[in-house]
Amino acid sequence: MRSAAVIFAFASIALAQPPVDNVLERMVPPGSTSLVGARMDQIRQTDFYRKLVAAQTLPQVDQFARDTGFDPRRDVRELLFVETPRGSVMLARGTFHLNSAGLKGITKTRHGEYDIWGRAAGGFCILDSTLAVAGDVPAIEAALDEWKSGAHAGGHSDAQPLLARAVALSPQAQFWGVSTGFAGFLADHPPAASSGLDLSKIFRGLEDTSFQADLSTGLRAEVHGTTMTEKDAASLRDAVRGMVGLGRLQVPENQPELLRVWDGITADQQGRSITIRADIAQNLFDKLIQMLSSGPSGPRHVI
Repeated sequence: MRSAAVIFAFASIALAQPPVDNVLERMVPPGSTSLVGARMDQIRQTDFYRKLVAAQTLPQVDQFARDTGFDPRRDVRELLFVETPRGSVMLARGTFHLNSAGLKGITKTRHGEYDIWGRAAGGFCILDSTLAVAGDVPAIEAALDEWKSGAHAGGHSDAQPLLARAVALSPQAQFWGVSTGFAGFLADHPPAASSGLDLSKIFRGLEDTSFQADLSTGLRAEVHGTTMTEKDAASLRDAVRGMVGLGRLQVPENQPELLRVWDGITADQQGRSITIRADIAQNLFDKLIQMLSSGPSGPRHVI
């Protein structure tokens, strides 16, 4: 019994760990306002990735892989996107063996002990065979400085409150994010929408947000945030419910099963807080992505 209790205690501790990689978190620059993480090794195993990403033809990525020996679709294990006062930066864990001979037309600058490769204001740096960073050059420099400073040791970095918020997220989520400001990432990168389904407007009204998505068996996702006033929260709730109602009207008569897609999307409000949830089975999730990207097929006849 005692052994079982010890095992349970260690399992509880493990599940309580934040989803952010413990190495990448040491590179989060001071003053960061948003973190968005993706466990690419897990996402690549999902039907979502195999059907909607891996099957895509990407000539520029193919050429980059041939020139440099690095294929981001294969070699990246974990990503952490960070918005900082000096720009945006992508931190990555994986397997990096860069062939610098293939980097024609790309300049190299030295920052401390590291080389930054890039053009204009953007670039990337391979720190070692397992760690890389890319994005706006000032943000790359801030991430490298934070890495060398060791400020995260003992929780001394001012990014710790933001990192600590990730603890509450599900360890099963392969895609997640937290933000101290407005939901800029969700607003700037919404799913393709059609026929007035303005998801960016909905997300842009939220602040102090968190979101998480589990793609292992369809889509289980949750977005949570607060608004400036209770009235704003009620308006956002009604906007989401209106989007769901409009989506139901656009379901073709010969595909009534798609009504269950919209039944799986809910919005709840309590005071200034709003939570949007989606729980969609795999077969319906594939159809939802296709529907959002291709536009409506014609409305249902509604009595």
